[in-house]
Amino acid sequence: MERVARIERTGGPEVIEWVDVDLPPPAAGEVGMRNRAVGLNYIDTYHRAGVYPIDLPSGLGSEAAGVVEAVGEGVHGFSVGDRVGTFGPLRGAYATARNVPAAQLIHLPDEVDDRTAAALLLKGCTTECLVERCAEVRPGQTVLVWAAAGGVGQLLTGWLKAIGAHVIGTVGTAEKADHARAAGADHVIRYRDEDVAAKVRELTDGEGVPVVFDGVGMASWQASLDSAARRGLIVSYGNAGGPVTGVALGTLSAKGSLFVTRPTLFDYYADPAERRHGVDRVFAMLRKGAIKPQIGQTFPLKQAAEAHRALETGETRGSTVLLP
Repeated sequence: MERVARIERTGGPEVIEWVDVDLPPPAAGEVGMRNRAVGLNYIDTYHRAGVYPIDLPSGLGSEAAGVVEAVGEGVHGFSVGDRVGTFGPLRGAYATARNVPAAQLIHLPDEVDDRTAAALLLKGCTTECLVERCAEVRPGQTVLVWAAAGGVGQLLTGWLKAIGAHVIGTVGTAEKADHARAAGADHVIRYRDEDVAAKVRELTDGEGVPVVFDGVGMASWQASLDSAARRGLIVSYGNAGGPVTGVALGTLSAKGSLFVTRPTLFDYYADPAERRHGVDRVFAMLRKGAIKPQIGQTFPLKQAAEAHRALETGETRGSTVLLP
């Protein structure tokens, strides 16, 4: 008997329920995977709250590390006992065990432990996608990273520094400022105490930055507009401060012919070759020490609702891992 999280309706963390299920043998093309660590990501809260509509009832979570316990017909390249990871797009990772399409699994290197994998896969691939495929950041560019002490923010900061960019990071507290600097931020702005756009202009001799990575959303949208250089790019990739709505094209013109994109990871990881390339880049950057996922806290898997509350109220730092 396995334990699996389900939501029957959207809402706050209280809608997460746990049910006991008998896990059937994996179907053709599937692998039976026992989870050893599950990643918590902000997108999980969007699915739960209905920000991103999903069919209900539904499982939650897409990122996990574990071990293969059974292999379905037609599956090649995976054997019982293999250490594996997944980061979606299939939901349902909040479970003690589940069946996963083999096409959505990767082998984990021996040097990457389960907790690190669960903290890294989705956020790391998101970072690779944002920096290298979406924004195509070049060495020497100065980049603004919102929430630089968060799970993706720390990875973005380390990755950008490794490719030769200069990083201005925003944080909410002095403690988080220390974490952003440790990740490699050249300058840190405490957005609760300082005018972010004014400080960015000061640090860039009035020019602004060519790239803004904004995972906050509506709460930071105006400051992102005001921080971008002429013909700059705003990469709006998250909604922690509410979804951005009502974007006026005339505003982009008035602010300096700005570009804006709202990327989704799996539009950049749409085929196996893209997926393989991205994962390889993430592990390569991990090996060279460019990115160092910081697991700021862990929760028992059964306390996923409490983990959601902590994430949404800004009480977490770095990455959060749920342990079955």
